[in-house]
Amino acid sequence: MASVFKEEAFYLPTESNYSLLPFRFIKLDDGRYVAVNEVGEWQVLTRDELQLLVNKRLPRDIPLYYALKAAHFIEDTDSDVAVDLLTLKVRSKRERIARFTSLHMFVVTLRCNHSCQYCQVSRQSQDRAAYDMTVPMADRAIDFTFRSPSPAIKIEFQGGEPLLNFDLVKYIVLEAKKRNLTEKRALAFVIATNLSFLTDEILNFCREQDILISTSLDGPRHLHNANRPKPGNDSYQITIDGIKRAREALGFDRVSALMTTTRASLGCIKEIIDEYVSHGFRGMFLRNISPYGFAIKTKYFDAYDSDNWLEFYQQGLDYILQLNKQGYRFTEFFAATILQKMLTPYETGFVNLRSPAGIGIAAVIFNYNGEVYPSDEGRMKAEMGDKIFCMGNLMTETYEQMMLSPALLKPLEDSFAESVPMCEECAFLPYCGSDPDYHHATQQDFVGHKALSGFCKKNMGVFRYLIQKMEDNPEERKILESWIAW
Repeated sequence: MASVFKEEAFYLPTESNYSLLPFRFIKLDDGRYVAVNEVGEWQVLTRDELQLLVNKRLPRDIPLYYALKAAHFIEDTDSDVAVDLLTLKVRSKRERIARFTSLHMFVVTLRCNHSCQYCQVSRQSQDRAAYDMTVPMADRAIDFTFRSPSPAIKIEFQGGEPLLNFDLVKYIVLEAKKRNLTEKRALAFVIATNLSFLTDEILNFCREQDILISTSLDGPRHLHNANRPKPGNDSYQITIDGIKRAREALGFDRVSALMTTTRASLGCIKEIIDEYVSHGFRGMFLRNISPYGFAIKTKYFDAYDSDNWLEFYQQGLDYILQLNKQGYRFTEFFAATILQKMLTPYETGFVNLRSPAGIGIAAVIFNYNGEVYPSDEGRMKAEMGDKIFCMGNLMTETYEQMMLSPALLKPLEDSFAESVPMCEECAFLPYCGSDPDYHHATQQDFVGHKALSGFCKKNMGVFRYLIQKMEDNPEERKILESWIAW
């Protein structure tokens, strides 16, 4: 059988030529391509320039030649350091894997007093205490948490509504801090709450223990109340009052908010962003609905497709950039996460933009009943009756048994994008990642068919749009670069 590769001499430099270092390319728009190397450095090329490059006929006396050489797309006889530098950058990109699990999420209760139709959790009514985590489970979860070799550990309290079991939240915080006297990790705490049960006692404890607050704010009053109904009450006003109280008690920057895009959100992007600006926020995450939990039962996940969301996102990003041009510094955090991968030698901690995926090795979640999952999405899937991602139970399995369970290792093995069909040849691979939770929820397969994947379509659309912005508008590129957290 004839080889599909050319002879070795074709790839080697000649006296007047250069050798190609690893890169991939993809069409950017109607007239341009983008080439991306192994560490995410990119170069926009015309079709003619791309053909000259891959055929090793690119003239040495043009700026593009030196730009490609500086970015480690080519190597010539003038220097032999390109491969060594590329190797160092690859090692920097992979450094986060060695730090292992840093985020540990405690579901202290499934009880909740809201009825959010897009909720990713199968929440329970607030009088059903059988859905609370117990102290023995919390103790085992704390032991599990400190088995991680990560020098930094974040404990995040989730629900349901975690303030409905605040006594256990207090217990976990104090026990973890006691344990950390000898462990000496960088320890942080976050409570994800709808703020409706916020009291002075809770705020005082959060201030004393340096706990961050995260809440949901979907936009202006009419939209927030429609998305996040609370029987008999104005959930929007409760949220705004809670944000104000928490800021006064903890500090302005100790409170963050997150929105979820519903069909009703699609025509309100400016109003949503203006709502965040009006309350002094300096950034937001334009988040789409995920296919888990109650969002599947209520069909909210099917309310719009990837094209709808991409149009919404691009309109939002354009408006945010306009605000920055007018002097109001405001960041879109999903773009900022991607830009860190595009423009720095460092990886992001964002679980769904990593290869291998961040499940288990970046985050784990302890459910109210002691079950352990490699991601919040895996836990949500279990609440719908499918426990394929369940690693075991805190009360019956050891740390080693759970971290080596097939429920973690099989999807993790399948999440190496470098060996996944269509991913391995995609130019955007260094920016993307693998999401076995999403693909199993939508295609019943950890890998998924990428041509039919909403995850891929959404991410590739954002990657293209960001590169186009940076390539075509120097003012906007400067703004986007300012969002990167080194």
